[in-house]
Amino acid sequence: MVNIFRGKNILVTGGSGSIGSEIVRKVLQSEPEVVRVLSNDENALFNLEQELQKYSNLRFLVGDVRDKERLRRAVENTDFVFHAAALKHVPLCEYNPFDAVKTNVLGTQNVIEAAMEEEVEKLITISTDKAVSPVNVMGATKLLAERLTISANYYKGLRRTAFSCVRFGNVLGSRGSALPLFRMQIENGGPITITDPNMTRFVMSISKAVELVFKAAEVAQGGEIFVLKMPVLRIGDLAEVMVKALAAQYGHRPEHIQLQIIGKRLGEKRDEALMTEEEAENAYETQDMFVVLPEIAGEQTRPGDKVSRNYISRDQPLLTKQQIEVLLQEIAQEAF
Repeated sequence: MVNIFRGKNILVTGGSGSIGSEIVRKVLQSEPEVVRVLSNDENALFNLEQELQKYSNLRFLVGDVRDKERLRRAVENTDFVFHAAALKHVPLCEYNPFDAVKTNVLGTQNVIEAAMEEEVEKLITISTDKAVSPVNVMGATKLLAERLTISANYYKGLRRTAFSCVRFGNVLGSRGSALPLFRMQIENGGPITITDPNMTRFVMSISKAVELVFKAAEVAQGGEIFVLKMPVLRIGDLAEVMVKALAAQYGHRPEHIQLQIIGKRLGEKRDEALMTEEEAENAYETQDMFVVLPEIAGEQTRPGDKVSRNYISRDQPLLTKQQIEVLLQEIAQEAF
């Protein structure tokens, strides 16, 4: 990747989270002028500061995206903003919908307005496949965060900032994801609680997620939604593979660890989609990603093949258990 961050000022909102902190670690390798890490989690900021204390160009900012004045100070003289702050847990957002709106919607608006006022070079908003045809509060708020980000390209007037989004699947190994939960349950001897073993999910590692973010930052012109091509697995297969791989490590026999089906949680889908049919009509695909263009782009030249259909997890080839084993080995450091 072209080193677009050398000598630049970077802000990462939600910078102490799973994705945000990895963005911080990776962008530091590009010799930026300064990296500002904004988070409302004081303890997580402290831990990240201890981990990265050899870097003199890091600034740790306690603050919340709900606080627009704090954001204005954080964005001053910034070139790139990576907006990773969000409430992401589906059931918690269902039970706390007003707070989800305050963070995911109004917080995103605050970030956009601060970036626009400061005329940063690019703002990349981190989104989720749950924003596609949402059936829950979290997905609906992330959809609106996407629309606010994309529409900011029309609202900004003559300001130079380019606003784009990246859309993730399930990031394996991130806080609150299935991997650390299943691992803890296996360590305790079971049972492993599964909502529905036949649920299918697009999955990616933290490193792949951050790779997509940086690629988007490099090529974004404003208005795009970047979607990584991701493998799909069944949740039941993931649980069985993890039991086989980890049970003995914690002194248990695999056959003694039971799988307990607890039913779908509030707001969950059985399958996920990467884009809607309408988005697919105005998208193109490259070797490793889909790029949804803004409707105003019309039939402009696309540097890839036009997407002929929407992508739903149930319609994609599933990873075999052997392939899941390989995937878990690849992300072992991240997840465990």
